[in-house]
Amino acid sequence: MSDPNAAATHNPLKRLSEKEFIALFATIISLTALSVDSVLPAFRDIATDLQVVDYQKTQWIISALVLGMVFGELLFGPLSDAIGRKKSIVIGVAIYIVGCVMATFAQTMEMLLLGRVIQGFGVAGPKIASRALIRDLYRGREMARMMSFIMMVFILVPMLAPLFGQIIMTLGSWRWIFVAAILQAFIGTVWLIIRQRETLTPETRKPFHLARILKDAKHIVKRGDVMSFTVLAGFLFSGMMLYLSISQSIFQDIYGVGDKFPFYFAMMAVAMGASSLLNGRIVRKFGTKRLASTALSIMLSAAIGLLTISFFFGGKPPFWLFMFGGMIVFFCQGLIFGNVNAMAMEPLGKMAGLGASIISSLSSVVAIAASVTVGQFYHGSVTPLAFGFTAFSSAGLLMLYIGGRYRQAYQATDA
Repeated sequence: MSDPNAAATHNPLKRLSEKEFIALFATIISLTALSVDSVLPAFRDIATDLQVVDYQKTQWIISALVLGMVFGELLFGPLSDAIGRKKSIVIGVAIYIVGCVMATFAQTMEMLLLGRVIQGFGVAGPKIASRALIRDLYRGREMARMMSFIMMVFILVPMLAPLFGQIIMTLGSWRWIFVAAILQAFIGTVWLIIRQRETLTPETRKPFHLARILKDAKHIVKRGDVMSFTVLAGFLFSGMMLYLSISQSIFQDIYGVGDKFPFYFAMMAVAMGASSLLNGRIVRKFGTKRLASTALSIMLSAAIGLLTISFFFGGKPPFWLFMFGGMIVFFCQGLIFGNVNAMAMEPLGKMAGLGASIISSLSSVVAIAASVTVGQFYHGSVTPLAFGFTAFSSAGLLMLYIGGRYRQAYQATDA
């Protein structure tokens, strides 16, 4: 196993164990999930407080964050290659906190959405630089294993975030959700500064020159394997975004679960967290591509089943069937996410920061376009969600096949 601090000078006070390394970066990376999921139970309160007439507009609370991330991801990758991973994370968190403050004091929906865009732009710093830092230290199946363990802890946050948000709202206003996000960001950043060494040594850094960035970016986007796996990651994220944007309405308006929404939401996340843990334990044996292919095939079968049942029951399948099908889909996603990211990042070691930027931003663009398009057809029926899962997993299987063929060709050329 690679030493999480191997790229830095010796300092025994800053030597992390593997468990602490996983916990630290799960805390930092999960800022994204906390920013998304903790506000879900607050949609109705936000709409009432900010006098939003069209409740459908609350979906933009999620989309605005992702939109900000797209632009932030384009900056923080090359920035982390130039100034180092730790500084990039700290700068990103500082911007994120500014967005949280704006959202906390927003008096209009427009101001809240602006704060969310800034939040998204800032949170791209820890999201991208952390991924590049992990790539500095691990590669191949080891990177997939490490990402799976981090994803497992990362998923615990969205599992508990809606419940956390609802508890905050019972104690006070929805605005305190953003105060809690500031607290997590502060704790994670201080922990990082004190305990984690910089992994990008000065001699391996690349100056922040536009010409150099464009040259490296051209090299990355010309790799068919990297782009195929990037689009695959985007389709997976599309299903997640679609679910997040309409989950509260499905659970509360279609199935009438009321205050039990966070509990059922957590059940979906538990399935994904369990499979991420499983993936971390078996990826060394079975490999990233084999696991991703198997999981995508099962996910597609479950999605087709859910779509068929939804049509049969007029868009409202029995609740237990909806939960069963949804948990299979999310269990499979947990087996795919870490592996696909590792597969995309594998050949980009010398430009990990820029590579993480391009992969994440392009996959986010795919996710926004696909999820918003399908989300427009949601009008109180499970069918659009089931259709989205089916379409996205089908396209994902195609991208996995294409990416695998490209990867084989590159490996044959390099041999």
